[in-house]
Amino acid sequence: MARRRVHVYVSGRVQGVYYRATTRDTARDHGVDGWVTNLDDGRVEAVFEGGPDAVESMVEFCHEGSSRADVVDVDVTEEDPEGIDGFEVRW
Repeated sequence: MARRRVHVYVSGRVQGVYYRATTRDTARDHGVDGWVTNLDDGRVEAVFEGGPDAVESMVEFCHEGSSRADVVDVDVTEEDPEGIDGFEVRW
């Protein structure tokens, strides 16, 4: 099975609104591996790795995020898959 990996930066009101937890739960529901974390500048950073369709679903999710989020921009960069396993919230 081909794997796809993307590195995502999400801007807007995305901290303190359960964005990371919702991202983790959604990624696990889609069978996507990776991680998500808050950045000091107010953005959220995430890596998604898995099947191409599942990863694309996560990119689409990032444009909305949690119900309390207000996403302004999503910057996506393609990367080579690294074979990570599981999904975690990084602190």
